[in-house]
Amino acid sequence: MSTAPSPERPAPSWAAGRAPAGRDRLGRLALVAFAAATAVDLVSLLADWHLGHLVAKPLLMPLLVAHVITRGAPRPLVAALLFGWGGDLALLFDAEPAFLVGMGSFAVGHVCYLVLFGKRPANPLLGGAYALALLGTVALLWSDLPGDLRIPVAGYSLLLTAMAFRSSALGLRAGIGGALFLLSDTLIASGVAAWPQLPRPDFWIMATYVAAQYLLATGSTATREAGVP
Repeated sequence: MSTAPSPERPAPSWAAGRAPAGRDRLGRLALVAFAAATAVDLVSLLADWHLGHLVAKPLLMPLLVAHVITRGAPRPLVAALLFGWGGDLALLFDAEPAFLVGMGSFAVGHVCYLVLFGKRPANPLLGGAYALALLGTVALLWSDLPGDLRIPVAGYSLLLTAMAFRSSALGLRAGIGGALFLLSDTLIASGVAAWPQLPRPDFWIMATYVAAQYLLATGSTATREAGVP
């Protein structure tokens, strides 16, 4: 006689729980690997070990994608992280065309984030603060940026600021992630404008960027798991 469960008889609890348990283990492994790759990348930047950075940086977003997929990540979140990965790869090359390609890839990622945030309400006072920050930053950077980068950087900054503001609609964690993304890219722009930099500027750029993507990703999945519309 067949032992397959009938419609009237549910599958045993151990069988029903096997797939979620395996998915959770995979998610935890991906997150541990993401943390390890982040540590290698940041230590490599501090130690000026370029090979370590070249190896670790391309692993970051795919590992974070693997983690959030096990948490039921919506497609716009996965797309945003993958376009971030495209930007990461482009910025490994020290040339203006690569910079523009990377900026374009990140811009598409920000659009994906905006789609993810949808029409959820965000604090308008925070929006005013972000608008002032955008206007002030672009005004200060404008004359020091190369002429052919001024319009692209200004347009990208507008999109990035909109994403950072709207991220707060998903809660504090995602909101901090959006703010850190804005900070990271502002550090990049200040370098392009040849402003004085912090010691090891690449370390601070990557540290804020990786934290931003992690907080945006996990803030989004936490909201989804909590059943927040």
